[in-house]
Amino acid sequence: MDFTFTADQVRLRQRARDFAEKEIAPLAEELDAAYDYHPEGMKRIKRSGLYAYVVPEAYGGKGISSVNLCIVREELAKISTVADEAFIMQGLGSNPIVLFGNEKQKKKYLPPLLDGTRMANFCLTEPSSGSDVAGIQAAARREGDFYVLNGRKWYVSRPGYTDTSVVFAKTDPAAGGKGISAFIVDKEQSSYGVRTERLTFECNIGEVLLQDTRVPGENRLGEEGQGMRIALGNLDIYRPTVGAAALGMGWRALSLALEYAQKRPMFGRVLSDFQVTQFKLAEMKVSLDAASLLVYRAAWLADNVREKTTLEASAAKYYATETAQKVVDQSLQMHGGMGLHRKSRIENLYRAVRAPRIYEGASEIQLLVIGRELMKLQGAGHDQRL
Repeated sequence: MDFTFTADQVRLRQRARDFAEKEIAPLAEELDAAYDYHPEGMKRIKRSGLYAYVVPEAYGGKGISSVNLCIVREELAKISTVADEAFIMQGLGSNPIVLFGNEKQKKKYLPPLLDGTRMANFCLTEPSSGSDVAGIQAAARREGDFYVLNGRKWYVSRPGYTDTSVVFAKTDPAAGGKGISAFIVDKEQSSYGVRTERLTFECNIGEVLLQDTRVPGENRLGEEGQGMRIALGNLDIYRPTVGAAALGMGWRALSLALEYAQKRPMFGRVLSDFQVTQFKLAEMKVSLDAASLLVYRAAWLADNVREKTTLEASAAKYYATETAQKVVDQSLQMHGGMGLHRKSRIENLYRAVRAPRIYEGASEIQLLVIGRELMKLQGAGHDQRL
């Protein structure tokens, strides 16, 4: 196996790193602390050209590659978790259109994503259903040439600043998961309410309130009843990128720990002189390396080998997010009281790294998915190591 990035991927990593360090780092503190939309931060992200990596070449983009998405997320998350979120929501919110949209839908909604003329998001989670996708309560009934949507969507990214939302609702409530359909809700065509709160550690999170929201029938994605397939197919692609974002936080935490340990006076020496410190740093490094291999293996398989990478995607997200949490915790511990300062980068990472273990499927759900996929492989006679 060759784990070396291609020349194009090396250039992309450097481009994303340079952008994060030069354009985002100077305002990262206020960007991550912002309660609401940060105009200058979003302006810089839009003009970075990175949105091209969530749009297929046929519609003006650079093409969608799981490895490329992971590279960009890892670099952005090292500097700002909000910048990372602003990048990836453009992909998570539009990829259902890439996967299941017809040509008319793709031509209309994908090209404007490139420069942020239109912003996208993904409306799946509800107050009574998070990991249980089949349990969503939002309903869509057909009325002539329109669907009428009613319900609440929770933990929606940037709900007040989005032009194109992919919304999931039940067209056949009696059919459970098989009765879910997906819709492109265009704010220029359909009205809906928004309530923005600081519901999580990240900003620009809130609710979308669907109250007799009329959506043209031509905005349905795929066929009625395909919503579950659309949602889970989208998550299979983007789950490894959650692991990549967690890696970015973990690598930054390790870097901060190394920097602090080498200058912190301790009993006439510096903290890094002590064997216990070196052991902790070594464990952090090795665990992040192991997580990186899982993340980029899942992404590489998705790009080059398999149409379905459910097991690998879940394994990558589970291990990388759990590992990053431990590494950030160890780094903060190494900082001692300095790590508790509200404006310190490690304290910010400690709060931010908690969310990836929950969104796009909590760690427990990933273990459940991995277990089920293993049993399928065993039943089909496949080697689980592959």
